[in-house]
Amino acid sequence: MTNAFANQITNRNFLSPAGFQFTITKEPKVSFFCTSAKIPEMFFETTIQPNYLKDIDVPGEKISYGDLVLRFLVDEDLKNYMAIHNWITGIGYPETAQDFKTETTDASNIRDMNLQYSDGSLSILNSNYRTNAIVKFKDLFPTGLTSLEFDTSVTDIQYFTAEATFKYTVYNILASDGRTRL
Repeated sequence: MTNAFANQITNRNFLSPAGFQFTITKEPKVSFFCTSAKIPEMFFETTIQPNYLKDIDVPGEKISYGDLVLRFLVDEDLKNYMAIHNWITGIGYPETAQDFKTETTDASNIRDMNLQYSDGSLSILNSNYRTNAIVKFKDLFPTGLTSLEFDTSVTDIQYFTAEATFKYTVYNILASDGRTRL
C-alpha cells in the first residue's frame, strides 16, 4: 500500500518575486543594480501528422526561447548603462576598429570572437534569501537598450531605470549547487 501523502509538496512557502539576484559574467556593474528579471518563455514547435479525419499535432524538433529582458537602476556615473551601450556598439556598429577589438580581444591581446558573448545566472532565492535554484543562460549578447528620458518638469525624483534585451543560446534551470537539474 502506498502512502497518499508521499507525492505531496513538503515546502509550503511560496516563491517571492523579489527573491532573485542576476549576474552577467562580462558586465558585473549591471548585475549589482538589477531590479527586474524574468525566466523567458519557451516554445516547443510541433509537427503536423496528416490524417484523413483530422491532422494531429506531434512533438517537433525545435525549442524556441523568448528574449531575456533585464531592468536595472542606472548609476549616477552611467557606468552600468554605458557597459551595455558599449557592448552593443562594439559588436554591432563600432565607430572604430578599436571598439570591435575591445569586445573581441582578451587580456593577452588574443582575438577571440566568443568574447562578444557572456554567460549569465539568475539565482532564485528562497524565503530565507538563500539560493534555491539557478537559471543559467549560455552565450548572452545584448540586442537592445532603452532610452533615458530627461525631463525638468518632474516634481518627484524617480531614479532612472533602463531595460536591456538579450538573445542567448539556451537556458537551464539547475539546483542550488549549479550542476544538477531540478
